Amino acid sequence: MSLSVSRRLTAVTAIAVAGLFATTAPAAFAAAPPAVPAATPAALAAPTPPDIPVANVKAHLSQFQSIASANGGNRAHGRAGYKASIDYVKAKLDAAGFTTTLQTFSSSGATGYNLIADWPGGDPNSVLMTGSHLDSVTAGPGINDNGSGSAAVLETALAVSRAQLQPTKHLRFGWWGAEELGMVGSKYYVNSLPAAEKSKISGYLNFDMIGSPNPGYFVYDDDPTIEQTFKTYFAGLNIPTEIETEGDGRSDHAPFKNAGIPVGGLFSGADYTKTSAQAQKWGGTVGRPFDACYHSSCDTTANIDDTALDRNSDAIAYAIWNLGAGTPVPPGKSFENTADVTIPDSPGAAATSPITVSGVTGNAPATTKVDVNIVHTYRGDLVIDLIAPDGTAYRLKNSSSSDSAANVVASYTVNASSEVANGTWKLQVKDVAAQDTGYINSWKITF
Repeated sequence: MSLSVSRRLTAVTAIAVAGLFATTAPAAFAAAPPAVPAATPAALAAPTPPDIPVANVKAHLSQFQSIASANGGNRAHGRAGYKASIDYVKAKLDAAGFTTTLQTFSSSGATGYNLIADWPGGDPNSVLMTGSHLDSVTAGPGINDNGSGSAAVLETALAVSRAQLQPTKHLRFGWWGAEELGMVGSKYYVNSLPAAEKSKISGYLNFDMIGSPNPGYFVYDDDPTIEQTFKTYFAGLNIPTEIETEGDGRSDHAPFKNAGIPVGGLFSGADYTKTSAQAQKWGGTVGRPFDACYHSSCDTTANIDDTALDRNSDAIAYAIWNLGAGTPVPPGKSFENTADVTIPDSPGAAATSPITVSGVTGNAPATTKVDVNIVHTYRGDLVIDLIAPDGTAYRLKNSSSSDSAANVVASYTVNASSEVANGTWKLQVKDVAAQDTGYINSWKITF
């Protein structure tokens, strides 16, 4: 990773969600009518992802360590250790049947390298990309930062080959150079893509430092679909997660995000210190950095927590299999409102966000889908309704004093078959208890 929360925040309950489509409408406020029929959460179908052998990931890390040791103790941009690392990864991918491309760029008077690997098949107009930076700082071998992400992405790509996966989406993998100088390699890659090629990337997954020795389990809170996919995985292990804030804008997802590409990823912590609440959730040492060897010579193979590396490696495979290789469900027509709408604290009025639907024949289906993305400090206080054009309210979520998490990122299925589809639908959110802040980030309705 390059150099450079709220009250009652805990892990979000995992509910798998679907992708986003854009059609926006303005926002407004209104009082809450009584809610009637209830909605049920929707889930995604996907093939079973593999278990990624942590021993294989660690074997790649041992190779990176050996490369650094033989080349002045690091794998930094412009140094022999970096080129040797790229050559090692490329040879593995070539042997596994990937189509690899070595992209060169110049930074700080030295040649840099990005490695791009494409797996044959999948929809070329819908690309799921997974990446990590391969360079270290000059001070050390960079085994956690970021041999860990690079090795896990490599081993997951090799698992794709072993499975001879035939994904719905086209799978692409990237290893970036000169990240430690300011995401130079990934910026070069994104900026070199024609607009038409950028638009084909349906999502970019980034993995930078996933084996920290005093680990946390942090999930990027960028694209809701990608975020929820990772949260679903960790919820299946009964591992709470937190939103990743330490690395915001400091790793290779940033150039993709700035280009309008949906992004997400995982992080196990750098030089921030672990709190007592985090140690209660995850174990480890209170008051110590997540990685005390961050950007130091001691970032060696001894600087890895095997359990965190194993879990995060499996999470990468889970995401790729679900987001890239899931059984496609033909989407209906979708409408979205991405305008932020503040949710007044109790006893304020409910917040509403409208969407005007047109061009849909007949009534809404019995499987009308509502995707919700709400940023809030205490989701247990929120009551959420879908309001049909005729004023009928469909309850999506009740308040619950035991739901002590932040945010609502979820997908609901509503039987709205008695409603005419065309007209103005509203998402209505009411905060029923005081001392909280939040806003409707976006929502989408699919017929």
